[in-house]
Amino acid sequence: MLFTSFEFLVFLAVVIVCYYIVPKKIQWIFLLAAGYVFYFIASPVYLIYIMTTTVSVYIFTRIIQTRKDTFDIHFKKIKKQLDRQQRKDIKSQEKKKEFRLMMICLLFNLGILAVCKYTNFAIGNINFLLGAVGSSKRLLTVNMILPMGISFYTFQSMGYLIDVYRGTCSAEKNLGKLALFVSFFPQLVQGPISRFNDLSKSLFEKHTADYNTITFGMQRILWGFFKKLVIADRLLPAVLEICGDTSKYQGAYVLVGMLFYALELYADFTGGIDIAIGTAQTLGIHVTENFRRPYFSKNIKEYWNRWHITMGSWFTDYIFYPISICKPMLKVSKFSRKHFGEFIGKRVPIYLSSFAVWFATGVWHGASWNFIVWGIGNFVVIMISQECEPFYRWFHSKINIKDKFLFKLFQIVRTVLLMSCLRMFDCYRDVPLTFKMFGKMFTGFDISQLSVSAFQLLGLAISDYIILFGGMILLVAVSIIQRKGSVRAKIAERKAPVRFIIWYALFLTVLIFGTYGIGYDSSQFIYNQF
Repeated sequence: MLFTSFEFLVFLAVVIVCYYIVPKKIQWIFLLAAGYVFYFIASPVYLIYIMTTTVSVYIFTRIIQTRKDTFDIHFKKIKKQLDRQQRKDIKSQEKKKEFRLMMICLLFNLGILAVCKYTNFAIGNINFLLGAVGSSKRLLTVNMILPMGISFYTFQSMGYLIDVYRGTCSAEKNLGKLALFVSFFPQLVQGPISRFNDLSKSLFEKHTADYNTITFGMQRILWGFFKKLVIADRLLPAVLEICGDTSKYQGAYVLVGMLFYALELYADFTGGIDIAIGTAQTLGIHVTENFRRPYFSKNIKEYWNRWHITMGSWFTDYIFYPISICKPMLKVSKFSRKHFGEFIGKRVPIYLSSFAVWFATGVWHGASWNFIVWGIGNFVVIMISQECEPFYRWFHSKINIKDKFLFKLFQIVRTVLLMSCLRMFDCYRDVPLTFKMFGKMFTGFDISQLSVSAFQLLGLAISDYIILFGGMILLVAVSIIQRKGSVRAKIAERKAPVRFIIWYALFLTVLIFGTYGIGYDSSQFIYNQF
């Protein structure tokens, strides 16, 4: 059930009405049922996977929490009888036992994700190696079920598990409430990846129907529909045409294709997130923001602090920091400092930890080498940028242009182009082909290729380009206004007729200019595949 399908709109309307009608003490139970119905409609089999994750995480977090509570009580009784080293040893032994429990649950659930998502990728690589060594043997691929949103709910659940182990979050005693946290339907398909301490504050509360809350949520949903239907889905045919016929569309077309895809991806993903956050808001539930005007970033590091924020923070908190401060890494750092000097020694942990993060980020995005190379590409660019920072500081000390508008604009354009180049691995889905097309963009560039008639052959009419241009201007304008606060809040301050005209105009724009498929459904969201 796509967010932009007619079925979802009916489902959402029923959920909102019933949510505020049912007794407040069972509102969370109703949401749990709604989430499971949402998942059941996608496929009844999917429920087995999400329930397995929920139950396993519940059992292990309760065991870990019980051990923590029991140990704390016992330790307080014997603490005075022990010296400092004994206290340290006892705490260390208990932490190791809790760590083993956490790792069992972690590996079990990540194992489910790996089997479902990466089995055929592994088989394909094994077959390639068998062919490379001259063997005629081949492993058969398997028809694996990939449950909807498995990457998102698995990461969200594992974050909760690790937080309980770390003691930054108390284990939820109610299995049903934990199940709701895992299966909350607005963010089930493509995020955001929430933390238990953040989402639970409003998820389990009793909510009364509030006009402003509901209308603000609907406005956010409408804005998401605009991005998805008017911009992303309108651009999709042109992107598919350029990337699908690489013998015909080379040179300048490659540049056009990657810029089109950058806009399509942004409108598609942020549109879906707007619908998810808006849906939660209609129910009075606060979900963490996932984007903060990423195409206004001045470098790639800043870009990733603004794009898919919850995913980036997840990888930072649960992969980067644990790896960078673990004992083996400290030993590697010490060895590097001793044999290669302070300059190399202090960078090794950062490089290795960052590489692990970006490799995992690539693997998370898809079971394909193009995503892995894309992740490593981000790592390389970010590391080069960090190493060049002393030069940047020297340059700006000599030439005072850092705060100039044109230089900031240059930085923004540079970041967009760099990210668009890296996203070519996503466009062409083949590593050698991507490098080939990247080269063709320079060796075969001919601006005369980009005539008006040529653009019309991409599957879009002149009217489509006019709509896209107007939509892009609106996106930029809204992003600029958002720097000084919520656009919806600013509109809400206007008189009723003005508010009505603005939102009704946006509604008509979506209704008239939206791109629809069979049954008035839009195309699949790009991030649904992850």
